[in-house]
Amino acid sequence: MLKLRVIPTLLYRDFGLVKGVGFDSWRPVGSAMQAVKVYNMREVDELVFLDIRATADERPPDFAIVDELADECFMPMTVGGGVRSVDDARRLLQVGADKVAVGAAAAERPQLVREIAERFGAQCVVVSIDVRRPGGGPGEACIRAGTRPTGKEPVAFAQEMESLGAGEILLQSIERDGTMEGYDLELIRRVSDAVSIPVIASGGAGNYDHLAGAVLDGHASAVAAASIFHFTQQTPLEAKRHLAGKGIAVRL
Repeated sequence: MLKLRVIPTLLYRDFGLVKGVGFDSWRPVGSAMQAVKVYNMREVDELVFLDIRATADERPPDFAIVDELADECFMPMTVGGGVRSVDDARRLLQVGADKVAVGAAAAERPQLVREIAERFGAQCVVVSIDVRRPGGGPGEACIRAGTRPTGKEPVAFAQEMESLGAGEILLQSIERDGTMEGYDLELIRRVSDAVSIPVIASGGAGNYDHLAGAVLDGHASAVAAASIFHFTQQTPLEAKRHLAGKGIAVRL
């Protein structure tokens, strides 16, 4: 059985890290390099680094900043934002990314997921699915920082991405993002139970029990979080100790 991963998320905008609520109201939270160095010391399992303006600005990933961060990052790093081609993926892997996250492009040109997987392997491809579910129900995948609906139901979209070669799904609840009120467990469970690839739960973690719930009730394979680590004294290591106490296999 694979051990659960606890994954801090770094959201990069313009010149530094930010954190918002509901994919909006962004506030600065520090330097990306400083965060990487802190997480090195805290021995986290992985990092997710997302450039949240790249797609909206119609520009490629910032390969220079990824190169700088990768030189200091001693854990696997998934990088997303602005990935529109196999060449973008290739360059990110060359400068030090371990995995490439594809969001808007996966919805707009799904074959890109197959192309990257065939070129570099499924283990390199993470498809980011951002979901709005305002009134309950199935919900809808949205792209471009949650501003554009795709018409795609999350479970069917995740299954399509798996069939095209995605190695993981990063599943994010837009409504829960930054609220610290807990993950959307129903959404996580429906997607996790519908695919055989790992699902990373994201959006809403505020305490260690929320992380455990994503695994025990949501059936997630990994948990990603940002606010809990930016704005509280809670740490990834203590999170893993708490999860271990719940009988969840983690790396300690």
